[in-house]
Amino acid sequence: MKTLLLTLSLLTVFNVHAEEKIVLIADPEILAIPIQENNDPLINLVDQKEITYGPAPIDPNNTDYTKMRKTVYEKLKQAQKTLPNGLKFCLYEGYRSLDLQQKIFDERYQLLHKANPKMTHEELFRESTKFVSPVVNLDGSKNVPPHSTGAAIDVYLVDSQGKIVDMGITLDDTYQDLTGEFCKTNSNVISQQAKENRKIMNTALEGVGFVNYPTEYWHWSYGDRYWAHHAKQKQAINHAIKQS
Repeated sequence: MKTLLLTLSLLTVFNVHAEEKIVLIADPEILAIPIQENNDPLINLVDQKEITYGPAPIDPNNTDYTKMRKTVYEKLKQAQKTLPNGLKFCLYEGYRSLDLQQKIFDERYQLLHKANPKMTHEELFRESTKFVSPVVNLDGSKNVPPHSTGAAIDVYLVDSQGKIVDMGITLDDTYQDLTGEFCKTNSNVISQQAKENRKIMNTALEGVGFVNYPTEYWHWSYGDRYWAHHAKQKQAINHAIKQS
């Protein structure tokens, strides 16, 4: 952990400016995609045994994080069957309410502001969207964050004993990586084993139609606007869901 913290602090100081071109989750071309809800129901992983999941992240009282669209669940099961023996998926988070989404976005924004006090509001907002989709866009219009649709999932790999394999950085530690160098899917600062594990996960999920958000190796979706953009679909098929 000390080595990770030192490396992360160095990356924060010597921020890497040469970045690959990534379409961010709240870029205009994503927001312009229409949504035609297909009424695919939400399912809850607590009612099944094929896909494992960890404890509730962020809010221990959150009981919605194990929910996702039925199609997403079926595709995740398909992808898991293609993993090498001894590996399986573990869900970190699925559905997320708009209130919780706003809380996470605000926390990310404040972390970045503290580390970069000279950044403008526009710069901080855009940097925040590399990790968290806003509930309200920069121009004040309402957004449809992927997790609020039930179409997005955060997952990682575990071994047959349920132990997390080397993914480069755990999801619980990602708040420390303000530059995003460890978190981005094609990271060059993680171990070779972590790169191989990410490749295994990518191959399985892409093989059934999931789309990855390149700034987060763990974030995958099927049915939201980001999926529609990268899958070259004319419209997204899942809108935000309000849980009672």
